[in-house]
Amino acid sequence: MNTKNRLKILTTDEINRLYSRPVFTPKERVLYFSLSQVEKELLYTLRSIKSKVYFILQLGYFKSKHLFFQFKLSEVQEDIQYILKVYFKNESFGDFGSIDKKTRSTHKKLILKISNYRICDSYYRGVLQEKARRAATVSGKPIFIFRELLNYLIEEHIIIPAYSFMQDIVGTAITSEEQRLIMIIQNYLSETDKQHLKKLLYNSSGLYEITRIKHQPKDFSINEIKREIECGNNIRSFFQLANIILPQLKISNESIKYYASLVEYYSVYKLKRFDEYLIYIYLLCFIFHRYQRMNDHLINSFIYKMRKYNDDILSFAKDQIYTYYTENQEDFTKVGKVLQVIVDENISDNTAFKDIQKRVFSILDRPKLTELANQILDNTKIDEKAFRWERIDTLALQFKRQIRPIFMMIDFVTTDMDDSLMDAITFLKGVFTKRKALTKYDIEDIPQAFITNSNKRYLYTKDEPHSKRLLIDRYEFLIYYSLWHRLQSGDIFCRDSIQYRSFEDDLIDEDKWEQKESIIQDLHLTMLQQPIEQHLKELENKLEARIISINKRITSGKNKHVQVKKHKNHHSWTLPYTRASAPINHSFFDVLPQGDMRSILYFVNQQCNFLDNFEHILGRYANQKANDTILIPCLIAWGTNMGLYRMGEVSDIDYSKLATISSDFIRLETLREANDCISNAISKLPIVQYYNMDDFVHSSSDGQKFETQIHTLQSRHSSKYFGMNKGITSYTMVANHIPIQARIIGANEHESHYVFDILYNNTTDIKPNIHSTDTHGTNEVNFAILDLFGYQFAPRYKDIHATISRNLYGFQHPSQYEEFLIKPLRKINTELIMKEWDNIKRIILSLALKTTTQNVIVRKLSSYARKNQTKRALWEYDNIIKSLYFLEYIDSLPLRQNVQKALNRGESYHKLRRAVSFANFGKLRFKTEQDQQIWNECSRLLTNCIIYYNASILSNLLTKSQNKGIEMNILKYISPVAWQHINFYGRYEFSKSPAVVNLETIIESINEDDILARLTQEHSLEEE
Repeated sequence: MNTKNRLKILTTDEINRLYSRPVFTPKERVLYFSLSQVEKELLYTLRSIKSKVYFILQLGYFKSKHLFFQFKLSEVQEDIQYILKVYFKNESFGDFGSIDKKTRSTHKKLILKISNYRICDSYYRGVLQEKARRAATVSGKPIFIFRELLNYLIEEHIIIPAYSFMQDIVGTAITSEEQRLIMIIQNYLSETDKQHLKKLLYNSSGLYEITRIKHQPKDFSINEIKREIECGNNIRSFFQLANIILPQLKISNESIKYYASLVEYYSVYKLKRFDEYLIYIYLLCFIFHRYQRMNDHLINSFIYKMRKYNDDILSFAKDQIYTYYTENQEDFTKVGKVLQVIVDENISDNTAFKDIQKRVFSILDRPKLTELANQILDNTKIDEKAFRWERIDTLALQFKRQIRPIFMMIDFVTTDMDDSLMDAITFLKGVFTKRKALTKYDIEDIPQAFITNSNKRYLYTKDEPHSKRLLIDRYEFLIYYSLWHRLQSGDIFCRDSIQYRSFEDDLIDEDKWEQKESIIQDLHLTMLQQPIEQHLKELENKLEARIISINKRITSGKNKHVQVKKHKNHHSWTLPYTRASAPINHSFFDVLPQGDMRSILYFVNQQCNFLDNFEHILGRYANQKANDTILIPCLIAWGTNMGLYRMGEVSDIDYSKLATISSDFIRLETLREANDCISNAISKLPIVQYYNMDDFVHSSSDGQKFETQIHTLQSRHSSKYFGMNKGITSYTMVANHIPIQARIIGANEHESHYVFDILYNNTTDIKPNIHSTDTHGTNEVNFAILDLFGYQFAPRYKDIHATISRNLYGFQHPSQYEEFLIKPLRKINTELIMKEWDNIKRIILSLALKTTTQNVIVRKLSSYARKNQTKRALWEYDNIIKSLYFLEYIDSLPLRQNVQKALNRGESYHKLRRAVSFANFGKLRFKTEQDQQIWNECSRLLTNCIIYYNASILSNLLTKSQNKGIEMNILKYISPVAWQHINFYGRYEFSKSPAVVNLETIIESINEDDILARLTQEHSLEEE
């Protein structure tokens, strides 16, 4: 293939990290050049010292990257000196000539044999081609296909082929997939269909039709929802066409989403430059996805408004009851005075009764006294429900105007053929469609079976002694109210939706499910390959042993942290909750010279070329590269919350230039790739290995609230954080101080629904083993799901005693644990887990294959309103993993400290992030969800650059000290999350050359200040 036409997948820096010969630090030499007994025996079979040295070199490099390298011995003299010192008693070595081909081949065969690796021969290249083809149907993103192939090669112990071959195979797979899709679309699209689709790209009234359709509602106001309904009506015919054609393409929901996003990104002008039939595919995917989102928006609006109506109704009823009791309290006091008159001994027996009545009625008049007497005799209770229905009567005009249009637009369905509520929904829609009043129908013709006995007394009134009349406003509201609850429970759904379709539709289809064993193997879901009976037995042995051992350690006093209190008939325990504050802005950075964001971004780009990821919006169809002088101010403008217009005012770069570069190069896709590039580069710095906890990568995720001044659908009220205003949540995963993933969610959304999503969709090379959240990250399924995907979930609970008392389970009846201090509450239902295991496997495969948005599946699984056997079984499995964690958390001080440390790192990042997004007092002014997401990624990019800069200084100091044989342990305790030496403010002058970041000069100033000696002294005093 012509080199110029090859697909660009990785940046230059990423290619080097993957394919270039490693350059070892002193510690890495010890690790990679150490030889096992088998390796030493092989070494002795080689003759010359030169051959032996070369063998050790190749073996060490292979252990590091699982590749073979061609290099001159003169290029690796420091490694050779180390090998001579360790294995050859510093024997002299002067032959730096080339190694012959036969010797290299011999070494290669020996290394492959002992490492159990294979060459990627013609057979495996064929396998890669097939895997690339299949991956292209899941996602059209080149990096996705590349990573799928890379994962396969790593798992199967196959040498990674040359980058050019990988480019060719990915490029061929994408081209083949495009050709396959084009052939199908040509067969299914009629000329009329093509003309209709082309109209979306016409500019008939000063605005392209596709641009109108792209517009998303800003909030749930009547006008915004009205526009959304109009949009849905306008694209319904296109959606119906997409619904027929897209299944024929046999592409994943992920691919549909990806192709739809291209229409979001590209202008009409740029779209028209693609192949005609590719445009049709992109448009159909976009319409399909947009219609689904339209239904999501309308249902979310329906639920939001019904919740508000319900709150209003309950509040009104409570107020009425309060008023009733307040007003009657005085009257009942007067009843007491009336009774005092009756028992007054001073009243003569000869007093006429009418005179006594006169005194009584002077206290309470006859009608009021009669009313109160009847209340006492009837023992009448206040009917709160009656007040609720009174309020519903007054709201009738409002809910008809706000709820009815949404109700009419959405196609609701259920799997229950005898669902009485669905009968009422269908009937009511028919009535409104005919524009006929409900009062015109005979009561016998109106479906009423869904009305519960408790509600019947409020929905009917009597016109005559033997006839009843249905109160139609109340009837209509009851349908909406019942539908609201049934939507949340999942019993009624909308198939043309993302969030509210049936759970069955969220799972992989039957065709894929039949291939489950091969899919499980391909995805390396090892736990699903083990028979469930055996797996549960292993978990039982582990859990039961842990219950016994932990109780023994507490009673024996070995666990000194659990405090036991003796009571008269029992013992209780507590585990003190100590929440250490997150250290920020370490004093080490006080002595550093002030640096500006622009210079830091240039410095980081020089180290890892992250700006190479900003590919033109036309991708391989355009050769234009971004002008760094303009791209960097764009990134700063977005990330600091300043905005492009304001940046144009406070800098020497014109707004129009900023806007052009931003629209051509800054997209979520390019930003995430740039962030991954920086995150990966940070992880390779020498200092970062010391941020691991017990040799594991321990990540955490948490949400950070930001107020929004312009409404979007994701902007929601939260009085705790925004008062009367609205805001969003930036949900970020941090590993070893590095923000490796982030996304925007609604301020009212439960963070726990996104824990798996953010972990599984991590695209960096940093792979966490353990993941922590605070209590907001927990639900009924996260322990189970993360365990089945190979992660350890390690949340922090504020009240661990209360949590364990309610949620600890065992494999035996609770009576078997009576003598224990910490004892299970209930027995695990293993039969239910085994019975539903196949269905649980189907859920896990659906999450792995991304058949729908993953947080949607997790939200449905963790909902208490949904009731089914599979969900209960998954909750039971979750209880096992959760119980194992509880017991380990109680017993292990290092685990508790690591969980706290991981969460502290997340909090430190949030403080840096807040400092970076300083403009407009930290309040966001972005008009769309898309803009908010771009701000989120740009802000993360700026913080990533600051962390890289700080970690580079620490790494440089560490390497220099190690080379001199000096231990600088204090450096390992300094967090790279600091910004007191960064200047975010002032006028920006981007046309001038940036200030050069000279690490050598910075290191010298640190050494001159002698701050490390002072910090080391302070640290040693703290440890004493």
